[in-house]
Amino acid sequence: METPDAFCGPVNLGNPVEFTMRDLAERVIRLTRSRSAIVNEPLPIDDPLRRRPDITLVRDAGLGAGMHLEDGLRRTVAYFSQASLLAG
Repeated sequence: METPDAFCGPVNLGNPVEFTMRDLAERVIRLTRSRSAIVNEPLPIDDPLRRRPDITLVRDAGLGAGMHLEDGLRRTVAYFSQASLLAG
């Protein structure tokens, strides 16, 4: 949003390191100390088998945050935990 006028979007944002949705779910469960169960369902027909965004445009513009997945998840869990305490 704070890019020069010459910068053209849209751009992909995401984590260029591949991981499975199961791995993501397991990490969230571990970090939240949840007792949730992971349920496997058939993939939709048009579901992509690989999810790895090309963030070259963001990186070349110097906009990439460079945060590791685990750090981002920890910060997200902490944010929602704090928000829950404030609301409750």
